[in-house]
Amino acid sequence: MAILTISRQFGSGAEEIGKMVAQALGYHYIDRETILEDIKQAGSKWEEKAKYFDENYPQGYERHDWWYWGFVALNQRSILNHALENNAVIMGRGGNFLLKGVKHHLGVRVEAPLRQRLEKIMKTYALNQENAHFLIEKADQEMAGAVYLIYGRRWDAPGEYDMFIDTGIRSLDEVVGDIKGVLVEKDKLNTPESKNILILRARAATVKAAIATDPSFFLSLLTVEPKEEGLLEYGLILRAIVHTPEEIPLIKESARKIAGDLPIECEVHYQQHSRFG
Repeated sequence: MAILTISRQFGSGAEEIGKMVAQALGYHYIDRETILEDIKQAGSKWEEKAKYFDENYPQGYERHDWWYWGFVALNQRSILNHALENNAVIMGRGGNFLLKGVKHHLGVRVEAPLRQRLEKIMKTYALNQENAHFLIEKADQEMAGAVYLIYGRRWDAPGEYDMFIDTGIRSLDEVVGDIKGVLVEKDKLNTPESKNILILRARAATVKAAIATDPSFFLSLLTVEPKEEGLLEYGLILRAIVHTPEEIPLIKESARKIAGDLPIECEVHYQQHSRFG
């Protein structure tokens, strides 16, 4: 089956849309709580850091902090592993950018007029208009900032999505009906090639998360990318800069072990530097 990711303005009704689609189609609904529960499996310290960074946009040095980028790697691993189940609705968290180019993925952006959002937030959280406005601005700015920091993309750019929806001019039932119809078409694109691209991305995220969260490694750079151009060169490429020469063989050994039967090229270099960001 297809995969749906939903990006949204705070208070736009996107969560309701996602839950309605999931219920109608029997999809798994993946949201903040699901992802945090997954990250919890990495240990109590990561659970603590995940909750902190989920609620607080990184400031200053935190944007280069090992804990923050470990949290990002764990978050991405969780999203891609849930996407492997195919019948998933993934709410926010940059899922659209992780799955861009996967043919059986549908990326949806949901927005609404500010007045409508204010009314919803005031009612939901029992706030006055001033506080509701502050909450909306803060949430939108932090979500947009996180997407740009991690993916270097504009969070609200229409060209990044397959569907751009304004719930101020359309009812939730109409929107859900349209999304369901497009997902049926997307499901036809769930080909072996599309599945393999997703498998490669999920495995790359698994390798990266394992190394990024290993306290025995000090890195100033870490990327793990799939070779998916036409799938002619099936495998992964790891690039890293480490703090000591002794770490080079250890990184390579760890990466190959985690990658399993999937070929992985490791380009690891030594440069005296601080832990990566």
